[in-house]
Amino acid sequence: MANSSNIRIATTAAAPAEEWFWQAIRTRDADYDGLFYYGVRTTGVYCRPSCASRQPRRENVLFFALPEAARQAGFRACLRCRPDETAVRDPQAELTQSLCRLIDQHLEEPLNIAALSEQVKLSQFHLQRLFKKLMGITPRQYAEARRADLFKTRVKAGQSVTEAMYEAGYGSSSRLYEKAAAQLGMTPATYRKGGKGMRINYTIAECPLGLLLVAVTDKGICSVTLGDKDEDLTGGLRAEFPQADIARDEKRLQTQVRALLGRLEGQEPHPDLPLDVQGTAFQKRVWEELRRIPYGQTASYGEIARRIGQPSATRAVARACATNPAAIVTPCHRVVRENGEPGGYRWGVERKRRLLEKEKSASLKRAAKQ
Repeated sequence: MANSSNIRIATTAAAPAEEWFWQAIRTRDADYDGLFYYGVRTTGVYCRPSCASRQPRRENVLFFALPEAARQAGFRACLRCRPDETAVRDPQAELTQSLCRLIDQHLEEPLNIAALSEQVKLSQFHLQRLFKKLMGITPRQYAEARRADLFKTRVKAGQSVTEAMYEAGYGSSSRLYEKAAAQLGMTPATYRKGGKGMRINYTIAECPLGLLLVAVTDKGICSVTLGDKDEDLTGGLRAEFPQADIARDEKRLQTQVRALLGRLEGQEPHPDLPLDVQGTAFQKRVWEELRRIPYGQTASYGEIARRIGQPSATRAVARACATNPAAIVTPCHRVVRENGEPGGYRWGVERKRRLLEKEKSASLKRAAKQ
């Protein structure tokens, strides 16, 4: 039976605890149900440890203290094990769930930390600290993300932008448009149309890691992905922008492809490529820090968290790496575990190993010539 020390570790997801959690998943240990949850990158689903579904590969798994944290990271509940119905047995996790419910119930109002603190009988400092430890984000960031989710749901259901805006808790159109670029990736009106009106050109080229898809808007690169099949890569791009005007154009993207292939071969380690990617403020801070990691070197998830001034946000840093839309340009492959192991990679851990080996080799050769 899992003890209280394991419960405490579950909220911080320290590296040793992750190995215990992985073992619990492998053995489908029901004693851990309610102590942690796991998301699978390849399916977009989160489960409880005892789930009887096909077991994932280790590099595709992320651990969460709460179902809310898994949903916040973009995962949906497994229909087989129904993780949302699992009782939470960690008092801190249960308190954080209560906070999430309180925020959800008052999205139409500005977030009042003082009122939340009074309701749960916890100081504002400890409330914010606990919430961020378990959720990876602040209560205010959670509230903004929930408003954006509610807005998306309502406009997809056919509501007008104005109706959805007020029902999602945005007090004015200026406030919605202020947040739109980071949370929707486009204007609210364009989002309602599934990206209709956007022009995206892309191409696919062979590279040492299989196939490389590069997509651009008129502002810069919006997507760089790796894979093995053309149809998988183009399918992923069209799923991200279902109503956008997407066309293949090898000629227009020659410069970008040449620069990225050069980077893969170690010939051009720092190409100047403009980006047009969207993300939360936290994701952008992480991605900016990743681009500062020198070619041929690595940094741990914990190091990145410390560099951005949030040493307890290791798990949130890992999620930001996992959602990086521009492989190679934003080198999330250079972030490894504390013990030096490569850890997960959105486009496959074997590709990550090959990337790191190639960069290290090219860096050593360049140093030898100097």
